[in-house]
Amino acid sequence: MPSLRSVPGQQASSWSSSPSPAISVPGPARQPNSVSNVRRRSGRWRRRAAGGRREARGTRRTWRLDSMEPLEYYRRFLKENCRPDGRELGEFRTTTVNIGSITTADGSALVKLGNTTVICGVKAEFAAPPVDSLNKGYIVPNVDLPPLCSSRFRSGPPGEEAQVASQFIADVIDNSQIIQKEDLCISHGKLAWVLYCDLICLDYDGNILDACTFALLAALRNVELPTVTINEETGLAEVNFKKKSHLNIRTHPIATSFAIFDDTLLIVDPTGEEEHLATGTLTVVMDEEGKLCCLHKPGGSGLTGAKLQDCMSRAVTRHKEAKKLMDEVIKSMKPK
Repeated sequence: MPSLRSVPGQQASSWSSSPSPAISVPGPARQPNSVSNVRRRSGRWRRRAAGGRREARGTRRTWRLDSMEPLEYYRRFLKENCRPDGRELGEFRTTTVNIGSITTADGSALVKLGNTTVICGVKAEFAAPPVDSLNKGYIVPNVDLPPLCSSRFRSGPPGEEAQVASQFIADVIDNSQIIQKEDLCISHGKLAWVLYCDLICLDYDGNILDACTFALLAALRNVELPTVTINEETGLAEVNFKKKSHLNIRTHPIATSFAIFDDTLLIVDPTGEEEHLATGTLTVVMDEEGKLCCLHKPGGSGLTGAKLQDCMSRAVTRHKEAKKLMDEVIKSMKPK
């Protein structure tokens, strides 16, 4: 299945040295056990051993700073306007999109944001319309964070983070009006489509909300539904699988997440470790018209109006980049 991926180039360097040839110079024989020779040799050994201890101690000190004082370790990089993984503060990780990954689903997409990997599958079924909205269908999102994606998650009922992510996706769908639920109605008061959107995290390394939002949008753009009519005589639904049509995607919401360090410093696309060390997080969802669809701020450090405006401006720029990537993938899938 077609996919588009941008991978930064890597360079490798290596060096080697050959041992110097041994040179023997004739001279007076030494007394290996003489006091002067022992003193000279022991002095060299002490100096070498001391240097080795200093090197080893320095190595251990660096290792301890990374593992025992990770926040201080990060602060040293942030002071230089960079991160331990080599990115700048406003730089996103490599984004990969693969559409149509699941052949048994009505629409699917796999998104990788650095190491964070999310797959979304959409399954369409029939149901009676809601009693209070006889001309609407349903969109039911669910985010699953299984133990296979990270050791921080456990088997059993959905944890708090999975529930928060599911509610966030539901809010994005409702607030952005990505799909008008009236478009999912097949027959007024009789039959409607239900779109079950299952998002499963395969590898968790932070910024799960951005990856889920992107995967959901890509999967919905991949959905094709058959034509359905209601037989007036029997009252049963007749499905024509030979005639399918795509969903009417009205908006394209894209999420952009930020992590707040020391109550003032903002970084985009945080990793799992950066989210853990941050004093707060923020997720901004914008559409192609620059309208704010959703704002998610789960406590933590506050932001000034200027900082929030800066986040929204960055989210608009990110939307253009992400939508361009998705459009190119979908265009590559169309038959020439």
